Amino acid sequence: MKHLMSGNEAIARGVYEAGALVCSAYPGTPSTEIFEDLPQYSSELYCEWAPNEKVATEVAYGASIAGARSFTAMKHVGLNVASDPVYTAAYNGVRGGFVIVSADDPSMHSSQNEQDNRWVAKHAKIACIEPSDSQECKDFAKAAFEISERFDMPVLLRTTTRVSHSKSLVEFGEREEHMPEDYKKDAGKFMCTPANAYKNHPKVEKNLAALAEYGNSCALNKVEMGDGKLGVITAGISYEYAKDAFPEGTSFLKLGLTYPLPMKLIRDFAAKVEKLYVIEELDPFMEEQIKAAGVDCVGKELVSPMYELNPQLLKEQVFGEKPVTVDVGVKAVSRPPALCPGCPHRGFFYTMSKHKDYVVAGDIGCYTLGGSAPLSASDTCVCMGGGFSVAAGLAKAFAASGQKKTVFGVVGDSTFFHSGMTGAVEILYNNADVIPVVLDNHITGMTGHQDNPGSGYNLRGEVAAEVKIEDVLRAYGFRDVIIVDPQDLKAMQKAVDDALASNERAAIVCRRPCLLIKRIKHDKGLCVVDTDKCIGCKSCLRVGCPAVMVKNKKAFIDPNQCVGCTVCAQVCPKGAISRKES
Repeated sequence: MKHLMSGNEAIARGVYEAGALVCSAYPGTPSTEIFEDLPQYSSELYCEWAPNEKVATEVAYGASIAGARSFTAMKHVGLNVASDPVYTAAYNGVRGGFVIVSADDPSMHSSQNEQDNRWVAKHAKIACIEPSDSQECKDFAKAAFEISERFDMPVLLRTTTRVSHSKSLVEFGEREEHMPEDYKKDAGKFMCTPANAYKNHPKVEKNLAALAEYGNSCALNKVEMGDGKLGVITAGISYEYAKDAFPEGTSFLKLGLTYPLPMKLIRDFAAKVEKLYVIEELDPFMEEQIKAAGVDCVGKELVSPMYELNPQLLKEQVFGEKPVTVDVGVKAVSRPPALCPGCPHRGFFYTMSKHKDYVVAGDIGCYTLGGSAPLSASDTCVCMGGGFSVAAGLAKAFAASGQKKTVFGVVGDSTFFHSGMTGAVEILYNNADVIPVVLDNHITGMTGHQDNPGSGYNLRGEVAAEVKIEDVLRAYGFRDVIIVDPQDLKAMQKAVDDALASNERAAIVCRRPCLLIKRIKHDKGLCVVDTDKCIGCKSCLRVGCPAVMVKNKKAFIDPNQCVGCTVCAQVCPKGAISRKES
């Protein structure tokens, strides 16, 4: 029997079939669904959400040292956070197989950059494996554990958004148990002192050379010979695009093991074709190495190093075939993302937007949208946890240059636990003139409602220790921690004023749960407009709620979108908006 599965679901199945015992991750699109799918196997493996990717990697690597097959997954920028233990694990090696998923995001569908993490594998000196469809996601996940143990190294299983989220048929296998042997101390292998690392580096190079030789004949790399006129070296989702775009008779060398590259296999393939192309999304990772090895090929001269590929783009960029289009006479309207109706973050950002002298350092999460019009409240968004640390830098620069600015650093609750706590310490320890604000909606929102250390539940849906953000802030030394419901605009403004006027180091926690949390029951009342009172001033539009619009020069609230949060009613100068109980 075959099953229709996304690449992420198939990876979870492969991890289960491989006999993994310990799995830890932090959610991040497009990797999140792997760990959302793992709990169904929790009777035979342990899985968790960790506070961040570095912690998740360390948990999984610790399990590997204990002899268990272990697994972690993250989006591409999450690997930046995890890089410290990854690079050291490469030198130490493994005991149980240790596999790391990096889900890259070409075209930045939900990311701040589109980095190509194949370079991380090369830089860290670990294996990189790239599946092209869901069946390969399952099979390659299993193979990754075997390669990890055989060559004594972590394995990077790299996917991209289209592989992660596209669905295709998958044939299941049985779980293969791999129970750890009795633990034995091996400080020379796992204690990364300079002396031990010095001794381990030659082993890393030897294992990489052996892995490269393995790649010349392993099943992950396969040759599909055609008539010999055109040849394509490709990998991952680019293989699917190239198969569609190139003409019948094209020969393909499909690489599943993309680092280290199997140069003997590549040279043999190149010798059998008249013209050789290297087709890959983003950077010329394979192309540069292939050209450096003296193999003549064509790649980024034709194919863009930016954004996702697709068959039509390849046909146009490689063969000059223009797409056939039909003008239907309709121009699509741009629909940028916006905070949901009833989003608890809206009240905070509306309050910030009224003060042009406020500088707001934002962060990664739903509240990134606080920088979008009409709120336009945030000044920066850099990385997870940067809301606090970047704010500290802004404040120091303003102080040094004599600019009088009021600086707020903003993170969400999940981000606070991820990497915001150290930024809070920075603000306090180095006396940065910053008000730290935690927007606590009691969930990890943007990636799809995963629990975090402040939600009171774990990945498996079990009740867990609930870490109180205000307790952490007070323990650090913020003596005046103000907790406020951000949808009460008067209270929100008072909280800001009180924090600025406080004689103690102050912080604000804006607390209201996300309206989409299923386990919380919310009121059903909706807001309505009294058109006799409405003067059409459009003040209500400034809150940026998708449910609020203008109809016949009067405010109108879409009852299919409104959730009755009353933020629009609070800003109406004429009292024309009220909440009608259902």
